[in-house]
Amino acid sequence: MAVFAKSQVPQFTVDVYQNAYLPEGGREVNAIVTVTSTGGGTTRGVPLPRATPTPSFVPGPAAPAAGVVIMVDCSGSMDYPPTKMRNARDATAAAIDTLRDGVAFAVVAGTHKADEVYPGGGRLAVADPATRAEAKEALRRLSAGGGTAIGTWLRLADRLLASTDLAIRHGILLTDGRNEHESPQDLRAALDACARRFTCDARGVGTDWEVKEVTGIASALLGTADIVADPGGLAAHFTRMMEHAMGKGVADVALRLWTPVGVEIAFVKQVAPTVEDLTGRRTEAGPRAGDYPTGSWGDESRDYHVCVRVPAAGTGQEMLAARVSLIVPAADGGAPEVLSQGLVRAVWTDDMVASTSINPQVAHYTGQAELAQVIQQGLGARKAGDVDGATAKLGRAVQLAARSGNEDTAKLLSKVVDVVDAATGTVRLKANVAEADEMTLETRSTKTVRVKK
Repeated sequence: MAVFAKSQVPQFTVDVYQNAYLPEGGREVNAIVTVTSTGGGTTRGVPLPRATPTPSFVPGPAAPAAGVVIMVDCSGSMDYPPTKMRNARDATAAAIDTLRDGVAFAVVAGTHKADEVYPGGGRLAVADPATRAEAKEALRRLSAGGGTAIGTWLRLADRLLASTDLAIRHGILLTDGRNEHESPQDLRAALDACARRFTCDARGVGTDWEVKEVTGIASALLGTADIVADPGGLAAHFTRMMEHAMGKGVADVALRLWTPVGVEIAFVKQVAPTVEDLTGRRTEAGPRAGDYPTGSWGDESRDYHVCVRVPAAGTGQEMLAARVSLIVPAADGGAPEVLSQGLVRAVWTDDMVASTSINPQVAHYTGQAELAQVIQQGLGARKAGDVDGATAKLGRAVQLAARSGNEDTAKLLSKVVDVVDAATGTVRLKANVAEADEMTLETRSTKTVRVKK
């Protein structure tokens, strides 16, 4: 039996930041829950089982712990200009070179249908020097032609990743156009079918794709979304993206929230490194408990905003408002493993200073969530020709970005508006804005900065 070094077993911690004090009769409790994972590893310290060969998968000495499917847009628009398809091939080759030995992988060509490029036969290959060379040779067959039906790409990726037992299941998706050859309902159904089965990073290349489609894919599949405006930058971008995927060590992590009788959950949101509302993704996990998916983890830290409403109480009373646990499914299908826990408290006081003080972490991330919202509202108003509405919303965004130290977002905003006074949010809309700049701001609007300690 294999023995894993202690450094390979990921260690999770949960820290809760809040002002627990409420005035008499107060009901709303807010807390920022910081989850940190360190130590790496891919199986939570459990030795990988030896694989049983199947017709669709021929393993090495042990079953792969991770699998990645790369989905490359090969629709007709990828031939305009012709260098775009060449850049996509080069980027996919760079991603393949970044695969660790032993990782299962496949390449899919996406048009109005999905085709296996490598290895084929409904199976995954196992990365080693030989299979990486074969996969890169197979990329020569990629050519542009046909339409775009992203849901079919995702369903094929799901089938391939399900062809063997994997601890980490991940997709990388590249598109340059709109999803015009299937209905929005078809794409939504595919996303619903793939949710919690694998994570997926989505990238739009050029400026002819739909931001909400790409960000919606990443959101539904708990991945990241971004723009690569210049196709020449695809290879470097794909390398970084694959390096990030290779750093994942544990999958299917959920935030479990248990609340006492009488406590209502207002919302649960990821607020760093991006804003993602998880409230509607709850699955029941027993009496007064629910699980919120967080996807796969490597060595990283994320912040979550939990807001609950407690029963009103009098001065001097105290209660547990919520218990937050980080859990993963048990390898044997039994009770889930609890990785770490934190408590959210409520204490009623007549001390006005204590009860009206806003926790710095809560205040910061409330502002970051508003920043994401007003950017999207402002860009929407701009597209609709509502100059006053766009100016007001984007001005507020400039103010929030400056106040929170979100320098990256401030720079993106400065390409859409002329900033007169950042402190007051006084701006003027630019008359001419490059489409790539506007799309970059929209795509990255949910990215946040950590609270300053």
